[in-house]
Amino acid sequence: MVRWIAAQEAPLQRRWLNWWFDLEYRVLVQWAPMRRFIGWLATVLTGRIVLRMAAEAEADVVVSTYPGTSEILGRLRRAGRLTVPACSAITDLSALWLWSHPAIDLHLITHGESVDEVRAIAPRSRIVWARGMTKPEFERPLTEAGARTALGLPAEGGIVLVSGGGWGVGDMGGAIETTLAVEGVARVLVLCGRSEALMARLRARFGSEERVELLGFTERMSELMGAADALVHSTAGLTVLEAWIRGCRPISYGWGVAHIRINNHAFERFGIAEVARNRDELRAALQRALTSPRVAHPEYDELPSAASEVLRLAPS
Repeated sequence: MVRWIAAQEAPLQRRWLNWWFDLEYRVLVQWAPMRRFIGWLATVLTGRIVLRMAAEAEADVVVSTYPGTSEILGRLRRAGRLTVPACSAITDLSALWLWSHPAIDLHLITHGESVDEVRAIAPRSRIVWARGMTKPEFERPLTEAGARTALGLPAEGGIVLVSGGGWGVGDMGGAIETTLAVEGVARVLVLCGRSEALMARLRARFGSEERVELLGFTERMSELMGAADALVHSTAGLTVLEAWIRGCRPISYGWGVAHIRINNHAFERFGIAEVARNRDELRAALQRALTSPRVAHPEYDELPSAASEVLRLAPS
């Protein structure tokens, strides 16, 4: 059952069930009484397992990269059951209720703009904007020309990435169609992840279009972000950060429910990504991206590494 719910063919891929997923998030996460109950129940059911795993590993520090786990660690830490420091590595910009907990010792954030939201939840915790929570390749210099050459892409013309995240959700077909209609687009690279079903659907629809290239799971995100002018992405998270690092212009489009809805508000508020609510807005955002200069972000290289901050928690 868990695999059926969480796997890439999850029900939330069905567009008509998006309203249910959004309602579920509002009730289970945004509504504080239910969120506290879920956190308590999760700790009752899994707390002993977490503690056993930490003991078996003889852990000096426990690091979580998933919001539900961070909530459990915080509760165990506050109760005194977890006796070693706990760290939450946060990979979203906003909607950080389960990512953050007052008893977590260290919160690592991927966007400096997240500080105030984490501080409101965990006023005494240490919060560090850090690098190193994505592939090491993103910390190495890469030119657009070098990335395009490495990937065998055209040296001239617009290159756009279209991504539906790990689940392949959102209006992927609409994003591809809209991108193809934008003047100057030479290639549309579609990131299908591990979803064979998504790959098959899009191949049937766009297989004869020479400008569309469908990609499965890839380890070349650094080069792809370095080569592309724009990213059309539906699920926030590290993919938007990776685009930001490489100066690729991120556009959030195609889903906009649950935590993505909240992240979209934050993208707009902080100017991190454009948000397109329909295909007309997407087309306009793409036109702006293709005519705007690539903006480098050298400040990322100057951030402390996540690993070094975690090691500071460990006993010397």
